Amino acid sequence: MRALSRGKTAFRLKAALLLVCLSAPVMAWAVDDPSEMLPDPKQERQAEAIGAQLRCLVCQNESIEDSSAGLARDLRKVVREHVAKGENSQQVIDWMVARYGNFIRLSPPVTIATLLLWGMPVLALLIGIVSAVMIFRRRTATPAPLSAAEQARLRELGDDR
Repeated sequence: MRALSRGKTAFRLKAALLLVCLSAPVMAWAVDDPSEMLPDPKQERQAEAIGAQLRCLVCQNESIEDSSAGLARDLRKVVREHVAKGENSQQVIDWMVARYGNFIRLSPPVTIATLLLWGMPVLALLIGIVSAVMIFRRRTATPAPLSAAEQARLRELGDDR
């Protein structure tokens, strides 16, 4: 009985492996559509280099060249259209930035805004540390001793009970 069960398990495993192997070429074809490619290899390399610098607005951590999202496919097509017109890489990137903002770039340029963005956590940490030190210094200050009049008043209040 166990031998029969092992035979069924092995058959199911082989069938699943065969299914994965048969579907792998279809999955790979969905990611890289040859019809998107430019006929000129030099222009295609330029378009790929530009696409590698642009962020997929859907995936956000992938370039439009690596993404299989529909918007990334559309952006690749736009990049290739601009390259086919003869525009250089900087012109295409400038067009994309004008349309989508610096967020479209995977590596945005260093500006005052990006410096503030990266510097704010450090600044907030420093402000927090300075504030904590100041608060702890105030708490550790010992109060002045009671004067003779204050001690007498304290004794009077204690006697009233």
